[in-house]
Amino acid sequence: MHRTVRGMPAALVVVLAAGLLTATAPTAHAAVGATLPFTSVEAESATTTGSKIGPDHTQGTLASEASGRQAVRITSGQRVEFTVPGAANAVNLAYSVPDGQSGSLDVYVNGTRISRTLAVTSKYSYVDTPWIPGARTHHFYDNARLVLGQNVQAGDKVAFQSTGTQVTVDVADFEQVVAAAAQPAGSVSVVSKGADPSGNGDSTQAFRDAIASAQGGIVWIPPGDYRLTSSLSGVQNVTLQGAGSWHSVVHTSRFIDQSGSSGSVHIKNFAVIGEVTERVDSDPDNFVNGSLGPNSSVSGMWLQHLKVGLWLLGNNDNLVVENNRLLDMTADGLNLNGNARGVRVRNNFLRNQGDDALAMWSLYAPDTDSSFEDNTISQPNLANGIAIYGGTDIAVRNNLISDTNALGSGIAISNQKFLDPFHPLAGTITVDGNTLVRTGAMNPNWNHPMGALRVDSYDSAINANIRITDTTITDSPYSAFEFVSGGGQGYPVRGVTVDGATVRNTGTVVVQAEAQGAATFRNVTATGVGAAGIYNCPYPAGSGTFDLTDGGGNSGWSSTWSDCSTWPQPGQGNPDPDPTRNLAMGRPATATGSQDAYTPGKAVDGDANSYWESTNDAFPQSWTVDLGSTQAVRRLVLKLPPSAAWGARTQTVTVLGGTNGSTYTTVLGPAGHRFDPATGNTATVSLPSGTSLRYLRLSVSANTGWPAGQFSEVEVYPTS
Repeated sequence: MHRTVRGMPAALVVVLAAGLLTATAPTAHAAVGATLPFTSVEAESATTTGSKIGPDHTQGTLASEASGRQAVRITSGQRVEFTVPGAANAVNLAYSVPDGQSGSLDVYVNGTRISRTLAVTSKYSYVDTPWIPGARTHHFYDNARLVLGQNVQAGDKVAFQSTGTQVTVDVADFEQVVAAAAQPAGSVSVVSKGADPSGNGDSTQAFRDAIASAQGGIVWIPPGDYRLTSSLSGVQNVTLQGAGSWHSVVHTSRFIDQSGSSGSVHIKNFAVIGEVTERVDSDPDNFVNGSLGPNSSVSGMWLQHLKVGLWLLGNNDNLVVENNRLLDMTADGLNLNGNARGVRVRNNFLRNQGDDALAMWSLYAPDTDSSFEDNTISQPNLANGIAIYGGTDIAVRNNLISDTNALGSGIAISNQKFLDPFHPLAGTITVDGNTLVRTGAMNPNWNHPMGALRVDSYDSAINANIRITDTTITDSPYSAFEFVSGGGQGYPVRGVTVDGATVRNTGTVVVQAEAQGAATFRNVTATGVGAAGIYNCPYPAGSGTFDLTDGGGNSGWSSTWSDCSTWPQPGQGNPDPDPTRNLAMGRPATATGSQDAYTPGKAVDGDANSYWESTNDAFPQSWTVDLGSTQAVRRLVLKLPPSAAWGARTQTVTVLGGTNGSTYTTVLGPAGHRFDPATGNTATVSLPSGTSLRYLRLSVSANTGWPAGQFSEVEVYPTS
């Protein structure tokens, strides 16, 4: 479900349910998140002949959507080589290719190329949602899986090499896939009803006939690929079971679409892979749309390339959704859309969702006594990791959430209604034992950020008992806890207790209070706070105060940001938690002139192979970037494309800076900077101590290699 802006109407979006498998959570977070059947290795920790990108938190960049905010870019002939962490025979790779392109990666095991290649494509990426305020093109990454055809062991090397297409490699999941399961006794095989396991024929009617024949029993989906051309309905009192999610694969964008069911539907151990390439909120392009009925379950599923995993509209009492893998949805992973009673969503893995990964939305009737527990969520690229919109007696426990992007927090507890009749938060909302890593994001509609964990009285006052306990928040780019009335009406946030939290390296503040109301804090410790402990500036101004009660045991965040007219920037007052952050990445850039397609933005797009070139034969020419706020700047890195085709040259550059976009002063006078392909075509420029600017301008008055100013990347850093 997508979040909207203060004072603007909410945009309704479609969502579905999440799924997962089983593996081991990263050692650092062993107590939280899902137990998974794979182990992930980040590309930036692998060996590569390509170039690393990131870290970056700027909306709309490849690095900002990547796991860990870093990835590796390879071009033709370049490779990324992973050290395998344990026994495996298969791999799933998260990657991105430029929009409109497709290709393949050659695969090497211990230096020997294997016969199988990994197809890569932009088909399911680059999603636009212009009806959502503040959204930009997003959803850059995709996942592709491959059975290696051999066993590898811990310490072995698996490499991926580009065959021509530029590929940004993010993370590899190594897995030991078990053999296909045998057909259960007494089950009805879809093949016996005419299903085609080659994927060529339409198997829709065969699935329907098998379901009708197996009432009270099991429909068996043998190993193979099956194509369905329309959705299934009337599914009740039956088990749909496959031989394993790597073996039994159903290709359809709409698996079950039904408004009601008597229940006892159990779906397990196969994959449903769709063909959804854009987000159309009115289309039911979901794994399950509507209802499975009471006492149902979804487990062991691989769900990919759909709009939503499960969009559940009620009559799903005591549903269990567990041990599933949910990848590359264009909207939500799972949404309990009212009337959810006793639902348990647990031990699922969700990566690259196009909206909230997991959501409860109390439309028409409250979600009650339901929970999201022990899930691992990575890289939701538009909204929140977990969002609770209203509901009574809800629990969010022991989840591991990382790398949220624009318009989202790691966890949002909210009274944003979207539609009526809505049922606000009530009873006890338990948020316990969760770990949030690099969560929270700059909201382009608010012009300041949302915290890692947000409590939001968006459309009505919060009066529930909200207990936030045993929370770990690490490397939030902005704040840790936020209390806000995001709709701009100034509704209060009451009844909040934060008891037991560890906050490490938060970019700005520990508590971002922007609503009237109150909260009690006990045993909250913070280290590496970027600007101040507390920002207490209710919105709108004069709407009331937010009272923070010190319950004891708090440390490291006693200071208060003093100026409510400005929003603190990361690192103001204390060291930046991300001192290697390129402040110019993805920021608006302009120039006095440019040549053909070589526009100013090419110098801040993170791609050293694209470049800005000024109008020819018209020195001096200037290029300007807006960093978004006044920043302390100590170092510039100027680049030209690294290709040897770019001969060595010297450009004469004057560095200017300003704070208002109209008045500039000289930071460094004209000086020649040498660009040589033998040393990467890179020039580093150190700025005087104390340099502070929002607008950076580079004026080029000469170039020995071409009659124009040229930069492929201008990188701006706060450290020397």
